[in-house]
Amino acid sequence: MEKFVVSARKYRPVGFEEVVGQEHITTTLKNAIDNEQLAQALLFCGPRGVGKTTCARIVARLINEQSIDNPLLGNDSFNIYELDAASNNSVDDIRNLIDQVRYPPQQGKYKVYIIDEVHMLSNQAFNAFLKTLEEPPSYAIFILATTEKHKVIPTILSRCQIFDFNRIEISDISGQLKMIAEKEGIDAEDEALSLIAQKADGAMRDALSLFDLIVTFSGKHVTYRATIDNLHILDYDYYFRMTEALFEQKTSETLLIFDEILKKGFDGHNFVVGLSSHFRDLMVCKDNATINLLTVSDNIKKGYQEQANAIPLSFLLSALSIINQCDINYKASKNQRLHVELALLKMAHLTSAISLAQVNANGDSSKKKS
Repeated sequence: MEKFVVSARKYRPVGFEEVVGQEHITTTLKNAIDNEQLAQALLFCGPRGVGKTTCARIVARLINEQSIDNPLLGNDSFNIYELDAASNNSVDDIRNLIDQVRYPPQQGKYKVYIIDEVHMLSNQAFNAFLKTLEEPPSYAIFILATTEKHKVIPTILSRCQIFDFNRIEISDISGQLKMIAEKEGIDAEDEALSLIAQKADGAMRDALSLFDLIVTFSGKHVTYRATIDNLHILDYDYYFRMTEALFEQKTSETLLIFDEILKKGFDGHNFVVGLSSHFRDLMVCKDNATINLLTVSDNIKKGYQEQANAIPLSFLLSALSIINQCDINYKASKNQRLHVELALLKMAHLTSAISLAQVNANGDSSKKKS
């Protein structure tokens, strides 16, 4: 049996043009290398899975004029040293690194030291590293990577050129997943890829891991339904149905939909958070100028637009206020199911309350005129 290689490794970028969603970083680094203005100490900061280590490896290869076509080959060069600071965080580990720095490269122009999770170094290790980082040999370049910039001491930060990586946009992640699916001969629905991208929370590596999971589950045909079932995500349809029932004052139907959600094993708090997000997205669809803030596929966006046109803004604002209070007080409630059901019943009577308020307001205005 052929050994399976996860997509996160198989499709790891080998050049800056392949890095997704970090154009501000890749353009700066490429210009610095082309113009020979690359700093000797770089600090890559940002969330997990956004390309920090990948960009560090690309920089290391480019400045030594090395290139690879297959990302699985890795870094077998004598010029590139990678240190995991999570497990090598003592003073002795840094002293060993400093001893290596003293020797010039045997081949190529530079020795590149990539230190991952640098925030895990102890304070003593940081202090031992300061002098070398401030005045390294001309042939040494340090690339530090961290997910927690605030844990890196200021004296280290002041000696580095800092690059802040962004969370990758949902559209960029889904586009990359679509490209990979086409290369692998997988028929994937756009809604499914968009859902995976949302679940990944801005991390390409997480998105690729989820994509592999769904492909293993559903084979060569990745559907929206299979993705929802496998990732255990509440379908948009539940929120559309619930909102419609609330607006039409169908109290029994709202309670039955909520009961169905709980019976499928979903957490009540997740439903509350999802419903508040649904109300927010409906308000976003009220104006064409803000509709692009909706990070869903075109088919689902059409459903949002139709429901947004049918439901007045006054109802959405009032419902959002009620569900927000439900969210805030959920964990403190002794009977959490009743807490959510009470919020649903309040929202189910909003239409009548708003109509009554409008009648009273019109009556008061008529009296004032007379």
